[in-house]
Amino acid sequence: MKRVAFGQGTAPAVVAGMMRIADRSDDEIRDLYATARESGIDFFDHADIYGGRMHGCEERFASALRLSPAERDEITLQTKCGIVPDRDVFDFSAAHIQRQVEGSLRALGTDRIDVLLLHRPDALVAPAEVAQAFDALEAAGKVRSFGVSNHTPRQIDLLRTAVRQPIVANQVQLSLVHAPVIAQPIAANMAGFAQSTVVDGGGLIEYCRIEGITIQAWSPYQSGTAAGPFLGNPAFAELNAVIDRIADAHGVTPTGIATAWIARHPAGIQTVLGSTTPQRVRDAAAGADVELSRDEWYTLFRAAGHHLP
Repeated sequence: MKRVAFGQGTAPAVVAGMMRIADRSDDEIRDLYATARESGIDFFDHADIYGGRMHGCEERFASALRLSPAERDEITLQTKCGIVPDRDVFDFSAAHIQRQVEGSLRALGTDRIDVLLLHRPDALVAPAEVAQAFDALEAAGKVRSFGVSNHTPRQIDLLRTAVRQPIVANQVQLSLVHAPVIAQPIAANMAGFAQSTVVDGGGLIEYCRIEGITIQAWSPYQSGTAAGPFLGNPAFAELNAVIDRIADAHGVTPTGIATAWIARHPAGIQTVLGSTTPQRVRDAAAGADVELSRDEWYTLFRAAGHHLP
């Protein structure tokens, strides 16, 4: 499994997302976990809100797997906090962050979170409160690394006015079809193209590359529209024809090529899977090791509907 830079070390190019395991049996969760590990994936992504109730999926993960201390040491557990569904607010207060981490630790049956992400930007954020929470959690050994999700460069800079820990990751929506963070800069300064409009705060990919922040791509096979997934979707017939041709050339599945397109970017982006299907995990892992040529990457880019000036 290809690995990418992550903090002071490396991490697999594919992350196993656990957001849909709430209604899966123990055996299904164990099969999913085993397939991920066999495929070279030792990084598991959670959030406190996953599972229809607070800490639902975290609890299912821990109760199904019952990892030994030695096996727990072999994996990276990442979780997120900041969204409060029952109040319909975002909350980055120190009290909320610390309370949610305590809940995640209990649910996951572990003594530390390897990576904690702030889920969606809180418009009422006080960076000093975030720093207070991060400092306390780090000092207690309860969180080892910190990051964000769905944040713009300036939102990260705002946090950094008080937060002293490195921001190691930013998890954002990104797929071959939904790729404004990549496509917009390519069409910058071009009149008459919607693609040239800055919608992400500007230069997110470039900013993260400069600052050493690993981008994590969520919904990597979704179109980002009501059309849903693009793989095998008749609404994306032209793109799927190109994907199928390139997949055949490399001996992988279309899922593998959609993953390879993300993995080919020099930013070292992680693909976050949301699937509970073991075969999809295998297909994605195989795709991460495919090195697309420059011509193949841009052919897919154009077939996905992005403008190349």
